[in-house]
This record gives sequence, structure tokens and C-alpha cells, in this order.
Amino acid sequence: DSAAAGRRPLVFVAGWGSVFEGWRPLLTTWASRRPIIYIETREKKSAEFDFRPNVADFAMARHADDIAAVLAAIGVAPSSVDWFSSSLGATLLLDGFQRGALDGRASVMLAPNPAFKFPLWARQLLRLPLPRRVYARLQPLGMWAVRRKTKEPAQRARYERSLAAQDLERLVLSMKANLGYTLPAACDAVAMPCAVLAASSDTLHGMEQVASVVERLPNATLIEVPSNQYAHEADVLADVEPFYEAVG
Repeated sequence: DSAAAGRRPLVFVAGWGSVFEGWRPLLTTWASRRPIIYIETREKKSAEFDFRPNVADFAMARHADDIAAVLAAIGVAPSSVDWFSSSLGATLLLDGFQRGALDGRASVMLAPNPAFKFPLWARQLLRLPLPRRVYARLQPLGMWAVRRKTKEPAQRARYERSLAAQDLERLVLSMKANLGYTLPAACDAVAMPCAVLAASSDTLHGMEQVASVVERLPNATLIEVPSNQYAHEADVLADVEPFYEAVG
């Protein structure tokens, strides 16, 4: 409605390999309350390249620069928006905030990654000079890893759907780029108020790892939610909307 359209826009950056369908329950409700700008990162099938990308094209800074370019193209000043992000989306925003490539009024982040700790077998595979034709054969390994690592049934099902929908060549290149990334030990340039969502049942991201991100930020609070799946549904608005409203 007109009242919702006149509210401050929120930029929504989903996680690594995440697909829109997984966020539909939350976004359907939220978009009726305020303008939502939903941006997908370059490892996803929706991204368009006019060249064949390599590992360097999926560096963390490239993702943040993409977000800045999209907002510039649609005439939205980053400093005027609120942010909501998840996993890789949260990490790339923190990287962009710290470097001064992005800004904003307030940011809510679900399970940001301070680093990307792939299992040993995955790290060994990623360091091999694998021909591109074998990437599709890695999908069953990825499915097995998701089933083994996740504790929440709904989260497991969501990740399995996401993995099945990926461009596997891009996903492998993105994994290789993320393998060497670590969030700075102190993100003191991130001055905006931040809320970090985490669930103790989310064994994929880990409560301790997520809490360590809060400690790196000068103006952040940790909000524990019942589950990772809960943060993908409209119920989470009861937790995050008061945070945005308190910023003023």
C-alpha cells in the first residue's frame, strides 16, 4: 500500500547459493510492510556474465562491489537503507562496510561467516586442478555433507533444494575464493547499529562462530532465535522490526 511504499527501503542479500523460494514466507509478508530490494549474489544462476568467470571473480570484495553497483543503477543511496542478510550475504556486507564500499542506517544479519570452514575432504578437492566437466559429479558429495552437518530438518531440506538449483561451476569457483577468506579481527569501521541472529540448533554455522562476529563489531547485539528456519519465516519480524524501529 502507499504507506508501506513510503517507508525506508530494506536491501535483502541472501546467503551463499540461497534461492528465493527459501525466503518466500518471510519476504511475502515483509514486502507488504516496506519496500524490499532483493539482490542475488554472483555465484547464483540468476547472475549474468559476458565472460567466463574464474576464482578471482568471486572474491568477497567483488560481491560487495556488485551490491553497490546495483544500488547505484537504481538510484538508491546505500546510506539511506536498512539491510537484512544471511550467511555469505552478511559476510560480504560486513566486508563492504569495513572497507567503506557500502554504508547504511542499520543491519540485521543471520549467521554471518567469520571464515568458511569446509570439511577436510572438500578443502583437498578444491586444491586439486579439477577439470570443469567433473563439477557436476561433486553434487552428491555436497548433498551428503549437508545431510551430515545440519541438525534442523527444515534447514536440511532447504539446503538440499538450494544445492540442486546451483550452477555447479560457479559454486566451485566461489568455494575456492571463500576458502582463503577471513573476516577482519576487528571491524571497527562498521559504525551502524547491527543485530546478529543465531540459533543454537544451527550446527552448520555454529553459535560460537556467529557470536565471535558480534565481538568484532563496535555496535552490535546478538539475538538468539529458535532455529535457522525460524529466521526464514514471517515470525522473525517480531524480533527484527523492533530493532530497526529502535534505531530511529
